[in-house]
Amino acid sequence: MTANDFRELALGFDDAEESAHMGAADFRVGGRIFATLAHEHLGLGNLMLSPELQQSLIAKAPEVFLPVAGGWGRMGATHIRLAEATPEQLLEGLQTAWNLRVQKNGKSKAPKRKTKG
Repeated sequence: MTANDFRELALGFDDAEESAHMGAADFRVGGRIFATLAHEHLGLGNLMLSPELQQSLIAKAPEVFLPVAGGWGRMGATHIRLAEATPEQLLEGLQTAWNLRVQKNGKSKAPKRKTKG
């Protein structure tokens, strides 16, 4: 797979938009990032996942998925090795990241309950 494949698949999700963050292409839904090409020059795409989802993908395909170095990786940011990824693996990774972002967006827009006090 290539960066162009990553871009095409990422933009195929409902309401996905391409933007830029620190000079690199990113992909957003509801204004929030779910994937980037910040490490495109290294042949990597980035997926914004939870640590649990990250571990699930790494367990299935450790030759394709790996944590981003440092704190971002510990929080779930995950590289995908584009050249090693199959179309199905790339789609699964992007779908997982998009689903998580949509779920988080929905929770952040939920009305807050009034507390008695």
